[in-house]
Order: sequence, then structure tokens, then C-alpha cells
Amino acid sequence: MPVISKQVDIEIKIDREHVLRNLGYCADCIPPARTVSLVNDYAENVYHFVEPAYARVIRDIVSVDRSRVVLEGSITFESRVIARLLERCEKVAVFALTIGDRLEKMVCHLAEDKRVLQAAVLDMVASDAVEKVADFLQERIGAVAALDGLVTSRRYSPGYCDWKLGQQEMVFRAMNGESAGVRLTEGCLMLPRKSVSGIIGLGYPGEGVEDYNPCVTCRRKDCPGRR
Repeated sequence: MPVISKQVDIEIKIDREHVLRNLGYCADCIPPARTVSLVNDYAENVYHFVEPAYARVIRDIVSVDRSRVVLEGSITFESRVIARLLERCEKVAVFALTIGDRLEKMVCHLAEDKRVLQAAVLDMVASDAVEKVADFLQERIGAVAALDGLVTSRRYSPGYCDWKLGQQEMVFRAMNGESAGVRLTEGCLMLPRKSVSGIIGLGYPGEGVEDYNPCVTCRRKDCPGRR
């Protein structure tokens, strides 16, 4: 299938409680009124400063062994976790998405101005915004899969579990250079920073695709990405 790359105009609803938790306020904590006011203000106005865009392609899976997955086009993923996911799948959606760099620049400006609280809050709001774009794209990929009678897995990104960050290169190679303006540094970090890349498995119902969750058997209880 061809790579689809586009800018999208979507409504982004920031999860304010999630932002506060990421700022360190647990469910039983009462955050300062100033912090709550900033979260509310940034959440209401974030849509003025985001430029959501994504690129995605759906590729056939050629082979899977214990720790390696080969896709059409000689794209190779090295990971036991990803191999266990994709051995249940027929295809895989590979994607990159971003909200652009305007919020990132605003955060840097606030930090340079010593407005540390404002910078921290805006950075967390921006992180939540890019996750909302990822949720949107996952729903779109799910709709495409359903046309073929397929279901989708959770999404996974390089750096997750044993899938090394260097595998970003394979993710981007799978999209043939169409990456919605997202680019990689030499260390395989993404620019703009508020970007997400990764995969979503596509398989038949009843094969465990939707339910696969490596966190169930993982012993690392303090992992920040635990689901």
C-alpha cells in the first residue's frame, strides 16, 4: 500500500487530570490554584498552536521468528516483544506523527525567561496533545483494518521494552521518506520533539491481537510506560 501523509484538523481535548498527574500531583493531592489555572488556560488554547500531521503505511509481514520480524521491502524489526505481537498479525501499520514545533519553541522561551512553572505545564500539555493525535491515528488505522475484517493491537514505539531506540531508522525507512515532517537525529531522537512513531499490528479476531500486553508478564513494576 502507498504511504499516506497528511496534515489534519482535529479537535484536541486535553486530559487535564492526566497532565496534573504527570506534573507530580497524585489523585489524593490538591494542586495549587495557580497550577490548575495554567493547566486550564493552556488546555483551552492549545489548538491555536498545534499543526497535527501524520504519515502511515500498511505493510505485509513476511516472516517472524523469536526476536526478528521481516516486513515487505526488507524492513527488519529486532525485538522479542514486537515479534510476539506480530506473530499474531497479518500486517503492520507503521507511522510517524507530530503536532509541530510551535509549542516546543514556546516552552523553550518560557524556560529561558525563568518561568519554570509555565514551561513545565505547557510541556506536559503539549505531550498530552501529541498523544491525542496518536489516539486519532490509531482510530483511523482501526477503521482501515476493519474494512478487511481485521482488528488492531495497541501501539508500540522504539524504546518500548526491548525494542531499541535505534530501530527508529527501520520505522522511518518503512515509510519511504514520507514522515510528516518528522526527522531523526544521529541518536535516533525525533524532531520536532512532540512527535510519536511506531507500529500497530493488524490481525484477525480471536488471535489475541487486541489483548496482547507484555506488561502482564513483565517484572518491572516501576516502568513509566506500564499499561
